[in-house]
Amino acid sequence: QVQLVESGGGLVQPGGSLRLSCAASGFTLHYYAIGWFRQAPGKEREGVSCISISGGSTYYLDSVKGRFTISRDIAKNTVYLQMNNLKPEDTAVYYCARGCTRHPDYWGQGTQVTVSS
Repeated sequence: QVQLVESGGGLVQPGGSLRLSCAASGFTLHYYAIGWFRQAPGKEREGVSCISISGGSTYYLDSVKGRFTISRDIAKNTVYLQMNNLKPEDTAVYYCARGCTRHPDYWGQGTQVTVSS
């Protein structure tokens, strides 16, 4: 059974940091790209970052470049999103998904990130 479970969200002040985790089960990261997406209230879901099947290529939304870093730990079958210098506009529910296209085949349940003073 394929599952993706996010954790690590929370409330943080502007300029702060959070690390999101996406624990995968039912499949191995060796064979799939993993994406992080987010959806803010009243806005469409957008792709934030992606790590390729090989792990050698990454993608970032322009607004998070230089602040967010995606990585993975094959042994733990987990993908991470390190988020630094967070801004109020980063506030959203963050989801990880199997695949980086507009329609990944599996999604996690999401974790709330709120950036506010």
